[in-house]
Amino acid sequence: MTLATIAGQEVHVDDEGFMTEYDEWSEDLASTLAGNIGIELTDDHWQAIRFLRDDYKVEGVTPTLRRVTNTGGIPTKQLFVLFPKKPAKKMAYIAGLPKPAGCV
Repeated sequence: MTLATIAGQEVHVDDEGFMTEYDEWSEDLASTLAGNIGIELTDDHWQAIRFLRDDYKVEGVTPTLRRVTNTGGIPTKQLFVLFPKKPAKKMAYIAGLPKPAGCV
């Protein structure tokens, strides 16, 4: 694990830049992470991010895109609009979670 400084806060990240410590995340940090990849967070973004964090806390793994759609109730097409090209990866990054299994 590596330490990175994001928005003036030191956080643990893996070699791809995904946060590895659940409790180091904050909503302010999420806004900075989103800005780093060109996303301005709206209420719809926050719905997905909060689902990811709540689900991770219970399940212990980052939810897949299918789980966000089926369990979180957010349509896949909407996720692609909110988080273009690689929604699962971008959601996990912003939510401060490890990259979902199966993402390349």
